[in-house]
Amino acid sequence: MENQEVLPTVETAKKLGLLPEEFDKIKVILGRTPNFTELSIFSVMWSEHCSYKNSIVWLKTLPKDSPRMLAKAGEENAGVVDLGDGIGCAFKIESHNHPSALEPYQGAATGVGGINRDIFTMGARPIAQLNSLRFGNLDNPRTKWLVKGVVKGIGDYGNAFGIPTVGGEVYFDECYNINPLVNAFSAGILKAGKIASAISYGVGNPVFIVGSATGKDGIGGASFASEDISSKSSEKLPAVQVGDPFQEKLLLEASLEIIDADCVIGIQDMGAAGIICSTSEMSAKGEHGMEIDLSKVPTRQPNMKPFEILLSESQERMLIVVEKGKEHIAKKIFDKWDLNCEQIGVVTDSKRLRFYQDGELVADVPADDLVLGGGAPVYHREYREPAYFQEFKKFKIDSIADVSDKEEIKSVAKHLLSHPNIASKKWIAQQYDSTIGRANRNTNAPSDAAVVQVHGSEKSIVITVDCNSRYVNADPEEGCAIAVAEAARNITCAGGEPVAITNCLNFGNPYVPEVYWQFVGAIKGMKKSCEAFGTPVTGGNVSFYNQSSDEGPVFPTPTIGMLGLMEKPDNMMTLDFKEDGDLIYLIGENKNDINSSEYLYSYRKTKGSPAPYFDIEAEKSVQETVKNLILGKAIQSAHDISDGGLFVTLAESSMNRQLGFSIKSDVSLRQDAFLFGEAQSRVVVSVSGTQQETFEKIMSEANAPAKFLGKVTKENFVIDSETIMTCGSAIELYEGTLPSYLA
Repeated sequence: MENQEVLPTVETAKKLGLLPEEFDKIKVILGRTPNFTELSIFSVMWSEHCSYKNSIVWLKTLPKDSPRMLAKAGEENAGVVDLGDGIGCAFKIESHNHPSALEPYQGAATGVGGINRDIFTMGARPIAQLNSLRFGNLDNPRTKWLVKGVVKGIGDYGNAFGIPTVGGEVYFDECYNINPLVNAFSAGILKAGKIASAISYGVGNPVFIVGSATGKDGIGGASFASEDISSKSSEKLPAVQVGDPFQEKLLLEASLEIIDADCVIGIQDMGAAGIICSTSEMSAKGEHGMEIDLSKVPTRQPNMKPFEILLSESQERMLIVVEKGKEHIAKKIFDKWDLNCEQIGVVTDSKRLRFYQDGELVADVPADDLVLGGGAPVYHREYREPAYFQEFKKFKIDSIADVSDKEEIKSVAKHLLSHPNIASKKWIAQQYDSTIGRANRNTNAPSDAAVVQVHGSEKSIVITVDCNSRYVNADPEEGCAIAVAEAARNITCAGGEPVAITNCLNFGNPYVPEVYWQFVGAIKGMKKSCEAFGTPVTGGNVSFYNQSSDEGPVFPTPTIGMLGLMEKPDNMMTLDFKEDGDLIYLIGENKNDINSSEYLYSYRKTKGSPAPYFDIEAEKSVQETVKNLILGKAIQSAHDISDGGLFVTLAESSMNRQLGFSIKSDVSLRQDAFLFGEAQSRVVVSVSGTQQETFEKIMSEANAPAKFLGKVTKENFVIDSETIMTCGSAIELYEGTLPSYLA
């Protein structure tokens, strides 16, 4: 065993992020005091980032199964669903928040790299990426630095890697000033019977490390992601990984080729916690062990210590267990792609991981005790309703003055169209390649979700990322249920059928009872909506500790990545109005509700109110109706009402073809609720004259109400016969805001 004069103490354990009782548990597991390398191993594997020790009891309550599931949550690197005709889709979303807060360019870039490796280690070729980003106040110089770095990191890595970025979302709020959120989503296609597994078995089978050399970047990244951001976080810069998209492209091709060569027992990406994570998780899953010689690991720096090699999160690396006797196949493939392919060990029947360096045993630990579902700790945390929740419930709409006249409507309209949360994100999207691979069906045709062709098939995947964290903060259970429902609504409006979700759960410190209450509520809301829409949770990521010592936690942000299926391309529906004279209808029911709207929050400066109106049965009826209208070829466009309310929905539907609208107000409602309220379960559709009979027939059999609003016009935005603005001025507001903030 590694020769060390002084064994670690409980103080050493605490510095590595372990609790005193966890240090005691490690000593019981080993039957002795661990050496420093072994303690370092437990510190990363028992971190929240790797073990989910503070979240797993609630994650297990989420629905995980459906007839389409090929790989369920927790079984593999990513969930896989059956698209039919022998086609499977692997998809997942993960966070890279803490690294991006410290070094935004590399933090975001390596987040893109990591999520794509999770996909292609399944044997799936990535075909599309999305991202969900949250930043602080754009007047803040630090926010500008973070935005520029994160967007450039995503663009540079994704563009060079060669996978289109087809959509996403960006929100701004002061709660993210210190701690931005960077969530990356990827989806890939595979043959349904060709899923590669992250497993290890077969005594004597060789273990290879492939891809890039191992360096000192990213050491302790998993532990760093499991603590609050503070003034000392800059000292953790070495915990941020450095990415190389060109190396990743080579690794993608080599990995898919070796999986197809039928010589791989198991394969796993080296993401969080590096070698120790891959060796332990693969071994535990296969109920075997490994003996690993760290001296054989290709390194970037000389004289790296055992714990540095084991914990490094250097990018673009894989661990592969190959069938004995087929080593030459693996070497030939990786030589072809000019990548490292070094045998560093063998599979054993010991169920232990034994690591050697220069002939000396430096660590000896049981694989199963390191991992989720094995001996890793599981906690039931205390949770308590925060005081603000009841205060928010006291909000009454009558405490806010309604918009009084046309001039005030104009003022609100200008404010919303130019607000960073609503205004066009074209300045970001233009930095991403959305057309590479010729798969993106809606590059120049805007729709509520991205539609991406599955090559060799008429099928398309329909994908979106959604979460209004202001709603979730107001009411975690209702707000998260809305996030799932909105994702399903977006997919339905684009012509898809919701299939399954992946989630990225961004919260503050789980040891704070009020924060944990938000987490528990969000899980309950997610469960409710997923069961209602038949969209099981295929996996994802929990990111706690998104808070700073100075400003507290970010808004609870359970980002939902949803996958939908479109059987035929002619089912695709866009959000833009098509022709002057088309009829405009509202599917769903208006409500006298301005709760948690952008109008109330940023224009009226009222921060505390409940989540907006939401009824899950009404939501299901609206979505079923919109689906039938699309399949029946009865509508020209469909766009859901969300941020900014009805007015913003109508404006966004008009701008693509520089059209306008003329509508009448609902006199039964306050004017601000009618135009700017964000009550859920509503969709605006447009109908041509030739479609009207079909539309009316489908609506006569529907369970959702439809209300005639007005007509599409050539240029002006008209409400109650009064022009609010021209389409041209709306476009100027909508597209001209954000670049000036970052100039």
